[in-house]
Amino acid sequence: MIKIIYEDNHLLIIEKPINIPVQADYSQDKDCLTLLKEYIKEKYHKPGNVYLGLVHRLDRPVGGIMVFARTSKAAARLSKQIKDKTFKKTYIAVVNGKIDLEGTMKDKLIKDEKTNITKVSSNGKEAILNYKRLAYKNNFSLVKIDLITGRSHQIRVQFASRNHPLYGDQKYNLKPEKGPIALFAKKIEFMHPTTNELLTFEIQTPNRYPFNIFK
Repeated sequence: MIKIIYEDNHLLIIEKPINIPVQADYSQDKDCLTLLKEYIKEKYHKPGNVYLGLVHRLDRPVGGIMVFARTSKAAARLSKQIKDKTFKKTYIAVVNGKIDLEGTMKDKLIKDEKTNITKVSSNGKEAILNYKRLAYKNNFSLVKIDLITGRSHQIRVQFASRNHPLYGDQKYNLKPEKGPIALFAKKIEFMHPTTNELLTFEIQTPNRYPFNIFK
């Protein structure tokens, strides 16, 4: 079962497992949205269809923290925070090579819907992130990433385009290592959609290779 981190009448915050899609896709595998609707339906004995709003996404191979909205009003208010860039998302990743100590990446990205590949293109939408190198070992850099925009595959494409592909990225790393991609959604920070209280949720980085070589 999916780990529940926090829930109230407006929010459901979870740790998404790796290799489970956020919503139904062509694979027809069980997805987070369906599983969580079943959880709510069973726990609260709700008849009929259960509402659960998807306000942001994680790629299928990526695990970590996510928030879902339990009402349409909460979904609209969270979506506005994301649009206004006041909803903060922090990731931890392991990339190949020794990257600069810190920096900002700005690109324009475009996604090919047929191939599901995102590319840097002058015709694309603006993509921005800030990063900081936390450690370097065995020709890998452990980086903390503050995502400013949320484009499809953004982190993976921006680092790969600068010759620092993510460990285990089967799509954008030309020589991908075996094992899960080393990208993890570690922290989110946003205003509660009804109380306006600032909420911060942070979870532990996975104790698996290559994250654990930096301990």
